[in-house]
Amino acid sequence: MKNIILIGFMGSGKTSAAIRLSYRLRRTMVDTDKEIERLHHMEVAEIFERLGEEEFRDMETRCLERLAKRSGGEIISTGGGLPMREENRGLLKNLGTVIYLRVRPETVCSRLDGDASRPLLQGKDKEEKVKRLLEMRAPVYESAADFVIDTDEKVTDEIVDEILERTEGWR
Repeated sequence: MKNIILIGFMGSGKTSAAIRLSYRLRRTMVDTDKEIERLHHMEVAEIFERLGEEEFRDMETRCLERLAKRSGGEIISTGGGLPMREENRGLLKNLGTVIYLRVRPETVCSRLDGDASRPLLQGKDKEEKVKRLLEMRAPVYESAADFVIDTDEKVTDEIVDEILERTEGWR
């Protein structure tokens, strides 16, 4: 059974959709950020602060390598920056069906308003940071994905319904 992997920018709905999808398909759900936190006994923000972004990105790669050794059939939600490494994109393709949950900058800002847990959005001018990061990441997400699903103005169940529709035969 193939894994279903959700990629996309923070606030795109990856984790919410993965949880709901795991219930609907009766499959295990893995959130790579939560897996890293569990293994290293630190939250992502603390890893960024204490060890730096590069070390965190290495942890993401190692997490994908561990997932590749499992039997499959899982729903995997990734951190927003994980697909930026070329090595990770190759690992994702080998892991299963990759779905990019695409979101507009204004939707991200609305969904993450008041969320202080996102290390890359700390400081001033969050909207400009979101736009800049999305411009840089969107082409990479698209190139890594088997499918793209727009999540703006959709509730989680609508996103999950579309994922199930689009992955019929890929599962």
